[in-house]
Amino acid sequence: MKVAFVGKGGSGKTTLAALYARHLEAEGRPVLAIDADINQHLAVALGGPAHVATAMTPLGEHLGAIKEYLRGDNPRIRSAAEMVKTTPPGSGSRLLRVGEDNPIYAVCVRAVGGVRLAVTGEFTAEDLGVACYHSKVGAVELLLNHMLDGPGEYVVVDMTAGADSFASGLFTRFDRTFLVCEPTVRSVGVYRQYAGYARDYGVALSVIGNKVEDAADVEFLREHVGADLLTWVSRSAYVRRAERGTVGPLDELEAANRAVLGRVADTVDGTAQDWAAFTRWAHEFHRRNAVAWANERAGVDLTTQIDPEFRMGPQALGAPIPAPSGGTPPARVDATSWLP
Repeated sequence: MKVAFVGKGGSGKTTLAALYARHLEAEGRPVLAIDADINQHLAVALGGPAHVATAMTPLGEHLGAIKEYLRGDNPRIRSAAEMVKTTPPGSGSRLLRVGEDNPIYAVCVRAVGGVRLAVTGEFTAEDLGVACYHSKVGAVELLLNHMLDGPGEYVVVDMTAGADSFASGLFTRFDRTFLVCEPTVRSVGVYRQYAGYARDYGVALSVIGNKVEDAADVEFLREHVGADLLTWVSRSAYVRRAERGTVGPLDELEAANRAVLGRVADTVDGTAQDWAAFTRWAHEFHRRNAVAWANERAGVDLTTQIDPEFRMGPQALGAPIPAPSGGTPPARVDATSWLP
């Protein structure tokens, strides 16, 4: 199950994403966390030291090799250079599993606080004035396009704040999206914007209230988000300590707030994976990007990469090339590309 945490900056979405990922790990469930926010704080929220995110290898640093690996023997993709962030899988593509060993994970995934984590990387000085942050999350979109996760397997993504994720088709890659909402006018304003955009795409959206102090806060949220309000987290001494750098054992989290994590997990598990819609939106956004900019950049019609006979889902398990054992790169990839 692919799960996104979104919300206004400062709403606590990174904290909730980290708590949920740690909750899954504590229950022994396969989980991969991805920090796709421009502010790379998920590693610290998971319990890592302040420098851990900058010490990790960002996905974008190996984007070319990632493309080559995912391309596999897909005859519709002539070279990795012709792959863009929206390129969908087809017959012959390599598909990813949450808990497997593969060369992408070997280089770009690291255990932080017991949770396997990948990061997009920070916005650097070299990016200023010349790059859009969405170019960094392109690697995440490619990974999710090729991620064949099943029930009981989880990809937890801390998204960039606000409605910025609508600048790409990334928002359609999730089985369930949790919008973290404070009981404030500005925070519910982000909810309205996000819900308005998401409605036309069938996004399964739930609201988690955060920093709730009393019944009046709950009523405020109910008034403004209605039935989308799933549950809420009260003001937490545990979270305050974590925000100051002391991430304690999860069993120290207040019982009521720990129960919220169980409610979130139950909601995810009760969400049906709609692989037909997943495939349809992948094709649609690839067409849009091809027409808008990618065809001109590649010099070819990239819509021909769409395999109309291929649909993501359990039935596709026989289609991909098996990943090499032990995380060894496939022969066509320059092995030096995968060195840490």
